[in-house]
Amino acid sequence: MYIKKILLFIVLIGLVVGGIFSYFIYNAIFVSNTSFNNEEAYLYIPSDANFNEVKSLAAPLLENLETFEQVAKRKGYASNVKPGKYAIKKGMNNNDIINTLRVNNIPVRVSFNNQETLEDLAGRISEQIEADSLSLLKAMNDKEFLKTNGFGEATKLAMYLPNSYEFFWNTSGVEFRERMAKEYQKFWTSERKTKAEKMNLTPEEVITLASLVHKETAKVDERPKVAGLYLNRIRKGMLLQADPTVIYALKKEANDFDMVIKRVLYRDLELDSPYNTYKYAGLPPGPIAMPDISAIEAVLNPESHDYLYFVADVENFGYHKFAKTLAQHNRNKVQYVQWINAQKINR
Repeated sequence: MYIKKILLFIVLIGLVVGGIFSYFIYNAIFVSNTSFNNEEAYLYIPSDANFNEVKSLAAPLLENLETFEQVAKRKGYASNVKPGKYAIKKGMNNNDIINTLRVNNIPVRVSFNNQETLEDLAGRISEQIEADSLSLLKAMNDKEFLKTNGFGEATKLAMYLPNSYEFFWNTSGVEFRERMAKEYQKFWTSERKTKAEKMNLTPEEVITLASLVHKETAKVDERPKVAGLYLNRIRKGMLLQADPTVIYALKKEANDFDMVIKRVLYRDLELDSPYNTYKYAGLPPGPIAMPDISAIEAVLNPESHDYLYFVADVENFGYHKFAKTLAQHNRNKVQYVQWINAQKINR
């Protein structure tokens, strides 16, 4: 009888201990462990992060870091950290959180517009993915990569087409440039290449001309007309005389692309630079900025007309007055010169 009581006591103790243990296991795995009020929060895990760093990054989002660590170790995550961007939803338990960190690396939307230099582009991209600007710039300037893809020092900017793209946050500089090279090849369909060939232009030359068109007018509906004008000049062997190329040449010579130049002066036209289209015939050596796709399409699908000259229209800001003759152009120019003098824009 005495032995039976002891055995019963031991069984009861075992049940109590087991119940307590089961409670703590259940609590660690299946009870909500988020501490934020938003519907979800994002966890960015660097490529070289270990579990201690993950804990440090996750701590502000969790109610109980200790139970998170216990579950991570039991599920094998602590020794198999994966980099990326992860969405932790409000009310998730440790089991859900660890499962998310194992498989749900979500993409980010990477966007860029008409940057003037690769340095500008690298800075813009580094704000959106893990790779820093230096690693991006090193990858984009790699000579072997440029040679393999048919680009040179002057044309390397042409490969990057302004748009929005999906990347994983932990994308490296090399992975970014490789993806952009594929996007460039994808853009240049046989139809677009045929259109370029009919104008005796290479894809890089199309983008170079598009960069002039883009800089000359922000009005998308006017770009085909501007593109047609420049193509008319090229066919006639005339100097392009594009003010944006002079501005670019001035910035490049000063090595200061933050310089603000609102007015091109006559002395600027004498600058000895291959980018100065008042001095050198044909297109500049490469693009003076990343043109929007609308500007590239404008060059590939130009408006057919006989215009050879244009000047800013001060009665319809953003647009231009076009002329077929120099005499007509000079008359249009008078109004613009009077306006810019009245604004006291001297540089």
